[in-house]
Amino acid sequence: MERVAYRIHRLVTAGLLVLGGGAATALATEPCGDFGECKVLVEINASDGDIGFHFLMDGDDLESASLRGPKGVRIFEDRARGPLLEQKLTETFAESAEPLCWHDPEADPDEEIVTLEQFLARWAPGAYTFNGVGEDGEKSNGTTFLTHHLPAAPADVDFDGSVISWAVGDDLGHCASFAELNALVAHGVLPSHPQDVPVVAWEIVLEPDVDEGDPVGKLKLSLRVPGDVSPMEVTVPADYLAALPADTPAKIEVGAIGHNDNATFSEEDGFCLNEDDGCD
Repeated sequence: MERVAYRIHRLVTAGLLVLGGGAATALATEPCGDFGECKVLVEINASDGDIGFHFLMDGDDLESASLRGPKGVRIFEDRARGPLLEQKLTETFAESAEPLCWHDPEADPDEEIVTLEQFLARWAPGAYTFNGVGEDGEKSNGTTFLTHHLPAAPADVDFDGSVISWAVGDDLGHCASFAELNALVAHGVLPSHPQDVPVVAWEIVLEPDVDEGDPVGKLKLSLRVPGDVSPMEVTVPADYLAALPADTPAKIEVGAIGHNDNATFSEEDGFCLNEDDGCD
């Protein structure tokens, strides 16, 4: 997923708009023990068929930080050195690699496949504990929780030239069909079917789909709206569209964000912004 670089920006207010920045999946636990906030979550790209583990913590003047899983095993450690040790750490955001969860016929045949069931077995639900050490050995601790309640992928993502729309889905795209999810629930792998997981927010990202290095590509539009928004649509600001050239190709992704910040995204491309002669 190419969007992950801008997930660090946390849009914690429904409807908050960010131009050129991007969106975030973490509506972090606040406060989180001695930390200002922290979060662990599962993120799925249902369209590309990949899945990852993300985490976020925010402390004050730390020299090192670490994360432990439900069994107490340390799974991450970050230590400041040199000038960073002098300045100290505060926020740490990271994410795992995002392996395919399906056998994509266009992927490298040697690429690792981690099915949804395998991923969930690897990342157990439960308490994840953040630890930090500050100057003079001062310790910080905080705990948050990972769940396997995964919201269904948004469906029918569309754009009519000014309005982005979508619908509620009932599966996880390439990562698991409706029938496969039923089987996982029946065997106790999933605690609930994704179609039954409440969506607390929808995250919408509109990204010009241009060549690398084209400054237009930096003009991403991102926003979140409440999960109960009706109809399920947002109007793209006219000022944003006016900042883009005619016939700008674009891709759109819509994410369903669950109450524990697990997120499932659907992507669609082939849209044309400010269409005149048509996009190539």
